[in-house]
Amino acid sequence: MADLRVIAHIYTDFPEKFGIPRQSGIVPELRGKIVFEPEYRKPEAVHGLEGFDYIWLLWGFEGTERTGWSPSVRPPRLGGNRRMGVFATRSPFRPNPIGLSSVKLEDIELGDHGPVLRVSGIDMRDGTPIYDIKPYVPFTDSHPQARGGFSDEVDDGLLEVEFPEHLLMRIAPEKQKALIDVLRQDPRPRYQNDPDRVYGLSFGGYNVQFTVDGRRLQVTDVISI
Repeated sequence: MADLRVIAHIYTDFPEKFGIPRQSGIVPELRGKIVFEPEYRKPEAVHGLEGFDYIWLLWGFEGTERTGWSPSVRPPRLGGNRRMGVFATRSPFRPNPIGLSSVKLEDIELGDHGPVLRVSGIDMRDGTPIYDIKPYVPFTDSHPQARGGFSDEVDDGLLEVEFPEHLLMRIAPEKQKALIDVLRQDPRPRYQNDPDRVYGLSFGGYNVQFTVDGRRLQVTDVISI
């Protein structure tokens, strides 16, 4: 089998893993830009893609290298205290560290860097390598009545975010709603529940510091990085 080739990289507001939504599409306002590697900057390679609203991205997890592999993992979605088979989860710790995301195709720009894809609903770190892009086809890819396994057991109640206006104004206006929605999803691991702990989320060139007490998230500072 031939080695996988990186065809592009996606650029996002997340320089670190912490805070990235657990699945694509959860925060529709999160934007990303896909720039192809020089070998693949061919306009004809994306001809026809403009007719699709969504695309699939196959991409590479980074920083998950391990010796060997484990047949079971502890999904953070279950609080980190229950084991599930690795192939029943979307854990990054897999025999092959490949991610799969469905994102909305907002626009295709043609310029000096070839076709650049503008997408939304992303769940990837800045600079993530892309291995392949495929169109999302609704009549085969959508199964709204399908069971969700153990993920159906989890309460996805959103947090109430208190973001002081003078701190929110430090964030670019077009990114404010996306950031608030990321915080509402509760970026913390589910097994952490210390109301005195201050967390830091890197987003769009800022470190957003916050605490969580029950269902209330309080932003305490926004620091330029």
